[in-house]
Amino acid sequence: MALDLHTLPKLRDGLSYLYVEHARIEQDALSIAIWKKDGTIQVPAASLGVLMLGPGTTITHAAVRALADNGCSLVWCGEDGIRCYAQGGGETRKAYRLLQQAAALCSPTERLEVVWRMYDARFGYRLNRQTSLETIRGMEGARVRECYAEAAREYCLAWQGRKYDRADWKSADPLNRALSAANACLNGVCHTAIVSGGYSTALGFMHTGKQLSFVYDIADLYKAELTIPLAFRIVAESPLGVDSRVRSACRETFTEARLLKRILPDIDRLLGIGQDETQYEQLDTDASIPTALWSELFGLSSEVANDRNPA
Repeated sequence: MALDLHTLPKLRDGLSYLYVEHARIEQDALSIAIWKKDGTIQVPAASLGVLMLGPGTTITHAAVRALADNGCSLVWCGEDGIRCYAQGGGETRKAYRLLQQAAALCSPTERLEVVWRMYDARFGYRLNRQTSLETIRGMEGARVRECYAEAAREYCLAWQGRKYDRADWKSADPLNRALSAANACLNGVCHTAIVSGGYSTALGFMHTGKQLSFVYDIADLYKAELTIPLAFRIVAESPLGVDSRVRSACRETFTEARLLKRILPDIDRLLGIGQDETQYEQLDTDASIPTALWSELFGLSSEVANDRNPA
């Protein structure tokens, strides 16, 4: 049965993510098999949202195809998921969410409205609509620092601030390593949701200038609720082996919080995109033919547009 690539995959029904390093990954029937020194693990490809491939990992062509056919995003990353080197595309082929995202970003008024909604969603506080983007960024930084301070007080931990060296991972203290590991997991889940929904990871509203700007925007919505308290709790339990313990705790926390079910509706709400997709169907009927929207955007008649874009 052929896949309908225009259909948005049911991301909310899958597992959030799996991080693998120093292993070989192969296809195994409708699953993938992860070969490590201490044994083999079978993972159903259809239920996995994102597979994070860390250092020392090899994967076969057949395994990549099986994962792609089942809507699983692949992210090639550094140790503990801290750096993102490359990623595979999502399953959907719809373009209207990307067009709406770009339109909102290109309008100064709409962009600021999205930023206000992001702040409202994160802190439950409605800003004065005259507040500038620069002021909002400063307020956000202050609120995040307060979140760190609150978590430190709750778990009776000494907090020296957010400090880490990307080139020297082990030099950071356990708290900073725990926060980095938790945020890497969160970024990976948000990344795959964004790509699966047909959005661009690069078109950010608060963050800008990076290929993952929108990933950082969306991940920031959940840090105060999920990763910050989780990281402090894990270190309070023990400062040893925080990297692997944080990853395991993130899987449990993301599942309990129903994170995969929340991300795409949250993004749609932030960007003011309705749930009725019928109004956008004309945009995706044939990806190779310029539509009426193309003509409207560039002030051209359909005949001129087709002349400028020969088959």
